[in-house]
Amino acid sequence: MAEQARTSNVTPLRDSDGLPVRTPPQNLEIEQALLAALLFRNETYNSIADFLRAEHFAQGVHGRIYAAIGTLIERGQVANPLTLKGIFDQDEALQQAGGAQYLLRLAESVVTTVNVLDYGRIVYDLFLRRQLIGIGDEMVIDAVSHDLQRDARTQIEGAEKKLFDLATAGNYEGGFRPFEEALTEAILMAEAAFKRSGRTTGIATGFTDLDRLLGGLHPSDLIVLAGRPSMGKTALATNIAFHAASNYRPLRKSDGTIEAEDGAVVGFFSLEMSGEQLATRILSEESKVPSDRIRRGDVSHDDFDRFVQASHLLAKIPLYLDDTPALTIGALRTRARRLQRKFGLNLVIIDYLQLLRGSGEGTASENRVQEISEITRGLKALAKELNLPVLALSQLSRQVENREDKRPQLSDLRESGSIEQDADVVMFVFREEYYLSRSEPTRRPDESDEKFNDRYERWRERLEEKTGLAEIMVAKQRHGPIGTKTLRFDGATTKFENYVSDDHLPEQTI
Repeated sequence: MAEQARTSNVTPLRDSDGLPVRTPPQNLEIEQALLAALLFRNETYNSIADFLRAEHFAQGVHGRIYAAIGTLIERGQVANPLTLKGIFDQDEALQQAGGAQYLLRLAESVVTTVNVLDYGRIVYDLFLRRQLIGIGDEMVIDAVSHDLQRDARTQIEGAEKKLFDLATAGNYEGGFRPFEEALTEAILMAEAAFKRSGRTTGIATGFTDLDRLLGGLHPSDLIVLAGRPSMGKTALATNIAFHAASNYRPLRKSDGTIEAEDGAVVGFFSLEMSGEQLATRILSEESKVPSDRIRRGDVSHDDFDRFVQASHLLAKIPLYLDDTPALTIGALRTRARRLQRKFGLNLVIIDYLQLLRGSGEGTASENRVQEISEITRGLKALAKELNLPVLALSQLSRQVENREDKRPQLSDLRESGSIEQDADVVMFVFREEYYLSRSEPTRRPDESDEKFNDRYERWRERLEEKTGLAEIMVAKQRHGPIGTKTLRFDGATTKFENYVSDDHLPEQTI
């Protein structure tokens, strides 16, 4: 009774706020049962090795035992108390736990080996819970600090990045699956393509030749559309966005979820142009009234009627704009997820990649190449997480201007290493007309009239031949061929259209 009285008078330890000290989520018995099963039957290690790591164990000694077991098994050796004894003879922590005798007790305590996968999942789940507590504590510390360099939004983005990294690292839901499942998905994808207007497995761009080459824009792909200024990157992106959004047809599945049977709900992040400027461009493309005239108000009654009608059509399509400047990759991913939850999202377009910023943590000391690497990895992760294509526009370096042939190459991508590596598709927009119109020949010293006129005439013919044409060069495609396709381009309305060569025009009947 006296012993009970003394025990009942023990006051639990409390933290500075007067609350009981929290015990981190852990289950040492499960960890011991897992190690015992591994020591008894080494083959069970293969069922958990792809997601469980030594650092996931709450007890450090258990983590070291697990790592040693894994090392021996991967060498093709047997892992048991005898083979492990030599490794841990000098380990003070294991000696305090009982040394080699502890390993023997673990091996002798085995009850079953059939639950190893469940044990591993529990250990991993408890690790995630401990990490969540750590992230929460860091969020509290950051929130109460007065760091002028990191405002509240930056802290939110940093916390979300940590949560996302935690959610995607070491997930045990992956691994092998029967080929039959993948085959069924491929057949369903082909069936969906047959039902679509463009007969593409992905989201149609609206340009027939380009869709034949790409098969549309595919879910989980990062597509980079690059070019020098004034080549028409934004115009092509807005054309694709409008075509996808205007052809959107929702399909309600048996489980109540909605997916796109055709077209797409489009999220357009415009970091360079304001929403009004982008809307004016799209309005010009669809009404065929030059955008500069719309901005100046220099329109006739017929023009006004046309773009009012176009505006009524545009107001109904599922196209969402975000023109926040200097977004971080974390903020962009947050907004994309939110848009998908709220409206459904099937295509993300970013104009343009180099205007995005990194996470904001440590980037001040990093160089721009490392920051771009973080951004491209983040965009690829977003494409996979939301299972949609991400179309990111990109600038090209000025070295293009120093070559006689101005056609872009993969090496012309600014900070090109990570962009080329992470992208599933890289496309270039090239309009030779732009360069030809700025290179009108001038008479050279001592050049005769005949030679100058001949040179000038060749330039004029070349310019006339290339006027209104654009080349879309697919320089990389992870899932298909590369090649170049020609489109028509109307500079006044910044609109691309399918190109039909003269020898394919229908014959005129008299």
